[in-house]
Amino acid sequence: MRCDILTLFPDMVEAVIGSSIVGRARESGRVDVRAVNLREYAEGRHKVADDYPYGGGAGMVLKPEPIFRAVDDLRARHGDLRLVMMSPQGRLFTQAVAEEFAVEARRVVFVCGHYEGIDERVRQGLAPEELSVGEYILTGGELAALIVVDAAVRLVPGVLGDAQSAQEESFAGSLLDYPHYTRPPVFRGLEVPEILRSGDHQAIRAWRRAQSLWNTYSKRPDLLERAELTPEDRQMLNEFSREGGA
Repeated sequence: MRCDILTLFPDMVEAVIGSSIVGRARESGRVDVRAVNLREYAEGRHKVADDYPYGGGAGMVLKPEPIFRAVDDLRARHGDLRLVMMSPQGRLFTQAVAEEFAVEARRVVFVCGHYEGIDERVRQGLAPEELSVGEYILTGGELAALIVVDAAVRLVPGVLGDAQSAQEESFAGSLLDYPHYTRPPVFRGLEVPEILRSGDHQAIRAWRRAQSLWNTYSKRPDLLERAELTPEDRQMLNEFSREGGA
């Protein structure tokens, strides 16, 4: 995965992409993720990248010139790009979309808005793909872009120490994750399920699948419409419907 995050606050972005799993993936060379300072493409001594909105109103709007220059420069250096603008008006980001980014061959450029928004001519002239991380408003698109990058990077082969980890997490196969436990076996009267301490791996797999199905059925039943279900899964869901529990 190769991507640039266009931002007015590169230090904020670097603090995240230089840490934890994303940071280790960068160091190993498995991913190339960079923060690009939008002010470097602004004109004038003060490198102003925003201005007051035409028509009046609160807040400031990001100017189109720095964004166009940045994209032109990145295209000249890297060729074909997938241009993405983080926006509450975009399609909803999901695990399936994260998988798209994880295998993207082109360089991905994330345009991050801030303040009141981005000059509409960026949409008109650059025609970016618009992507939303949810139905809420953030201070800036940086946080949204970092969510996308983090979710995608962990799916890049070799990034996670155990490839099975990504396959068994929530939303893998459109199901929620099963419960996890660690030591001690008893804490404040709450016990780790006996089956997880049994050493019977087949029984543990069956228990985890049942718990995953129950979590999805009870918390996010809408996900079941697109889940990859076996006949055994469907039988178990019918039992949940009849009995009301896992």
